[in-house]
Amino acid sequence: MPQNTSQSSTSQNTGSQNIDHIRVTHAGSLPRTPELIAANEAKETDGITPEFLDLLKTSVADVVQRQKELGIDIPNDGEYGHTMSSSVDYGAWWNYSFSRLGGLEPTDVDRWADAKVHRSSPGHIVLTSFPDRRDRLTFDEAYNDPSSGILAHRKAVTQPKIAGPLTYTGQELVASDIANLKTGLAAAGLTEGFVASLSPGSCARVANEYYRSDEELLYACADAMREEYKAIIDAGLTVQLDDPSLAESWDQINPEPSLADYLKFIQLRVEATNWALRDLPQEQIRLHVCWGSWHGPHTTDIPFADIVDSVLQINAGGYSFEAANVRHEHEWRVWEDALLPEGKVIIPGVVSHATNVVEHPDLVADRIVRFADLVGRQNVIASTDCGLGGRVHPQIAYAKLEALGEGARRATKRLW
Repeated sequence: MPQNTSQSSTSQNTGSQNIDHIRVTHAGSLPRTPELIAANEAKETDGITPEFLDLLKTSVADVVQRQKELGIDIPNDGEYGHTMSSSVDYGAWWNYSFSRLGGLEPTDVDRWADAKVHRSSPGHIVLTSFPDRRDRLTFDEAYNDPSSGILAHRKAVTQPKIAGPLTYTGQELVASDIANLKTGLAAAGLTEGFVASLSPGSCARVANEYYRSDEELLYACADAMREEYKAIIDAGLTVQLDDPSLAESWDQINPEPSLADYLKFIQLRVEATNWALRDLPQEQIRLHVCWGSWHGPHTTDIPFADIVDSVLQINAGGYSFEAANVRHEHEWRVWEDALLPEGKVIIPGVVSHATNVVEHPDLVADRIVRFADLVGRQNVIASTDCGLGGRVHPQIAYAKLEALGEGARRATKRLW
């Protein structure tokens, strides 16, 4: 689709489209301060104290202000309300939900290390354990070499199992997330903000010993997590559904399934997500799709072209996806054929969480313009591939955000 540069196309703002510049956001997680990480650790024994709440509130205000200074138009709370176990943490986006769901029972299992094997067969897909993923088996030596940098220095974290009916119990916690972000936005003079929340499909990857079928489990997750989505939206913020399950699950199926079987597998996740989003305003909903945050080879990732039609079925106003890392950057060409529904936006990653190399602003601008030429300048919000917190050092994370903001300014000069 050629870029539409007419005035009418840029003035029809639906609440999610650009008018006079490329807006900037990111995918969610930002580095926690040492003080906040220490406070999170103390919280495990001391519980939530007034001192912790005060630190959380001031930390969110600081990170919102810093995002503004770096050129982020649509910031968040850094996911500071989602406990990060240490400075290296690939799972906080998922693990945070365990304190907000009823029906869970603790275990001593660390899913990143659990070596159980689950085999799929044609027409019957089951997810295997993380160490049995096809990428990890293909590069077994690299994954087991501590000097390779893959999964290095992560702290073991256990995950629960579903032992009873799922319910949402996180009302106070999400209210805290909302209040802290709104306070930070007001102090920074900003009006738009988003809060990340777990998708039904990703929620359903918790070990299940209660629900009898995949469908029952998914819809239970949808009903429970809907409460969080609605609370965020009712507060006037945008909810971002974090849903690696649509793309990343492909690598967690062993042996590799047929594409038809996989599309059927994720279609159920699409339908459960839309059930959770029913009657909620699409302009306040965005979907984040990724292939996982770990720093591995990713040679077994499913091509975006194979799932983009499924992704676009989800009733969101914006679609966030990886487009900067070297395994997926070439997939900008998907938008030569994929039809973006009218009034919706894409939120491509134009800086990567998967490398310590800081992108040059001109490269960032080139990536943005490439997408704008295909779907229209009004329909592109610049972002990161995935969350930077827990994946790269804080100095590098903020340098990447600085490059993102500057790259968007350079792209704006070229597009307007």
